Amino acid sequence: MAHVADADIDSSVGQPSQVTLKTAFTVCFAVLAVAVFAVLIVKTEAALILTGLAALFAMALDHLVSLLVQRARFRRSSAISVVLAAVLIVLTALALIVVPAAITQGEALAREAPELIEKVRTSRFFQLVDQRFNVLEQLQRKDQNPAELASGALPPLLDAVTGAFSLVGAIITVVFLMVFMLIFGPGLVQRVLAQALPERRPRYERVLDKMYSATGGYLSGLTLICSINALLTSTCLALLGMPFFLPLGIASGFSSLVPYAGPIVAGGFVTLLTLATAGVWKALLVFVYFVLYGVTEGNVLAPLVFRRTVHVNPLLTLFAVVFFGELAGIIGAVMAVPLMATAQIILRELLLIRREKLGDRVPVP
Repeated sequence: MAHVADADIDSSVGQPSQVTLKTAFTVCFAVLAVAVFAVLIVKTEAALILTGLAALFAMALDHLVSLLVQRARFRRSSAISVVLAAVLIVLTALALIVVPAAITQGEALAREAPELIEKVRTSRFFQLVDQRFNVLEQLQRKDQNPAELASGALPPLLDAVTGAFSLVGAIITVVFLMVFMLIFGPGLVQRVLAQALPERRPRYERVLDKMYSATGGYLSGLTLICSINALLTSTCLALLGMPFFLPLGIASGFSSLVPYAGPIVAGGFVTLLTLATAGVWKALLVFVYFVLYGVTEGNVLAPLVFRRTVHVNPLLTLFAVVFFGELAGIIGAVMAVPLMATAQIILRELLLIRREKLGDRVPVP
């Protein structure tokens, strides 16, 4: 037995290694490629975010372009021109009707901000909260009152101007990318698909079509939710006699861009302003409204709309918002749902391919 064992050991020692030089080189190259890709993502984060936003807007408008091409028999170039002109007209109308009043109320809100902060600080409700939780002690700096703290927190003028120019540049970049995607995107996709094997091309087309439909459905659902939020909040604040109901309602509508968390933050801010301008009872009514609306949007409206449009489980939606919000801030939270929908579509196709390879032929969902 000992001779047999020694012979087995000698034979195993004499066998060549299963790890070849080619395998080791491939593994090292893969690790290096992943590292380079990660560094590239970190270095080009802003460009990737702008490109992603442009792609979302382009896919949303492309649904309207396709509708004009298929139903009204427009040429694609003419359909793109009509859609862009319609969007410009709508934005101009909103700018002429809503924006002036919103700017006027917003400027009044900015002028009265120190006084409102002081009213909140001296209100009985805030004093009761401060006695229990020492809010002022945690917020105040040395020899600064809340109004001075708010003023000192404002960025310098140079940073504000630089940020404004950066914002304008980002908007122009997104618009140009969106237009170029609308014009040249479909042709580029078709040329890429033409390089695929004929037997695999239908699968790729099906995946891209699902991703396209999911993204368009998400954007339409998100637009609906934001509009409902802005309309209901503006109406509620106007009925309560709030002097700044229009900018606050619009801000509340934009807060729905971040599912679940956005309306909660907006509700807290608006409740504090109502406390400073209209008293405790109206602030309590605003608080009750935002609680009811937040529960309705988070548990009924948003899951229903997202599930009907992008077919993502509400629990996965919440996980995606938390994860991508931590990863990329507000932009990540906004793009979380379409990214999760895309990942879910790709994962389903990969599982379908695996089942087909194992011989379990299943119909395509």
